Amino acid sequence: MSNQSHQADPTQRARLRWRARRGLLENDLIIERFFDKHEMELTNDDVQALTVLFEEVDNVLLDLFLGRKEPEGNLDTPDVRKVIQMMREL
Repeated sequence: MSNQSHQADPTQRARLRWRARRGLLENDLIIERFFDKHEMELTNDDVQALTVLFEEVDNVLLDLFLGRKEPEGNLDTPDVRKVIQMMREL
């Protein structure tokens, strides 16, 4: 079931920002720009997709963000693909 409503819970968004902190500076820069631009418009589906995405290791994330790799397995969902595309467009 899709949940397209806006993620209005500031605590949830703050928790997601904290989880987004990475070991690679490149990832931190991409993710920080993403949140600066899109945080207030994220839907619940986007937040869930980011939660799944942030479970990946830094090198996989960087490859996904830079388009060197496409989502596979549990990352190959429309919602995850959407947020990856949003990051690639920054």
